[in-house]
Amino acid sequence: MISYLDPATGARVTQVTDGPAISHPSYFLQSSFFPGGQSMFYTSYRSGSPQVWRVALGTGDTTQLTHGAPIHPFSAALHPGGEALIVTRGCSLWAIHLNAGFERCIYDFPGAELGECSISADGDWLTAAFKEGAKSGLIAGRFDGSGWKTIPFPRTVIHPQFHPLEPEWIEFAGDPAPRMHRVRRDGSGLECLHQHDNDEFIVHETFLRNSGDLVFTVWPQALCRMDWTTRAVTTIANYNAWHIAPDRRGERILCDTNRPDEGLQIIDVATGARRQVCLSQSSNQGSQWRKSTYAVAADFAAARNTRTESLSWMENAADTVYGPQYTHPHPSWSFEEDKIAFASDCTGVTQVYVVEVDPAVVCF
Repeated sequence: MISYLDPATGARVTQVTDGPAISHPSYFLQSSFFPGGQSMFYTSYRSGSPQVWRVALGTGDTTQLTHGAPIHPFSAALHPGGEALIVTRGCSLWAIHLNAGFERCIYDFPGAELGECSISADGDWLTAAFKEGAKSGLIAGRFDGSGWKTIPFPRTVIHPQFHPLEPEWIEFAGDPAPRMHRVRRDGSGLECLHQHDNDEFIVHETFLRNSGDLVFTVWPQALCRMDWTTRAVTTIANYNAWHIAPDRRGERILCDTNRPDEGLQIIDVATGARRQVCLSQSSNQGSQWRKSTYAVAADFAAARNTRTESLSWMENAADTVYGPQYTHPHPSWSFEEDKIAFASDCTGVTQVYVVEVDPAVVCF
């Protein structure tokens, strides 16, 4: 591992991985750290397909955690308690029991493709997006393998997330617009949270932790907050916040930036003030980020038909409209919030980086 001082802020940054294979943290909706902050997990293609690896941040020692069929590269999520990782592989959802050293298939959906998954705060419930031919939607069920069902939706589904206080509710994104929806895990109560068309480019919504409210980006203009109960929308900051990750108190929001790239930033929810953490120096690819509208068929045609019939544009490594996703930093907090993981391809190949955070510096 190589450490250096960030040229913009002086923060200590460590390049955690190296070599010719793409390696990146999990998606920004999940922390890539184990509790205690001494180790983390990440996705790497070093064995020839995307698999999950663990690295000790003190020594750099690595252990491969998944084997066999490729995982969905952005699906890894840590179960509460830290004893299991949840991943998707093709049509199946798996638990990787870290201490016991075995894998368990939680749910199998033959003929479907599963995407990102989410775990309820109590650890009892799981959900994931699916695509089965022309059909799309969510699956939801218990960690122990019981009670699984499908929840259909007429468009591609991405980013499903359990409400942090009300685990019977799942918020998810419809691709492309209108974006934000919610449904109960039993399939009832489906509703759109905000009606809009392709000209309001809403992305990367997530929960403002235990406030229960949602935060999201109207790209590239503003970082906004939605009251879960009233649906009232307020602006936190007029800024090009991109992928967003609130802290555990819901007081600060970590984000990366693009067009212009001002590195990783931490934004104060109460005032909109921000502090720069470090530069990412990632290439931040995707032609659509130059615009303030969602991609339509013509945009994909202009990109030489690189979009495939995968679960969504996020999973298509060849996509030049919104990615490739591994060229985006996707920052996330450690549990102790003294470290931040992000990806960067500044060396020519995407690698995992960790930057140390001084609470005194980012306290507003």
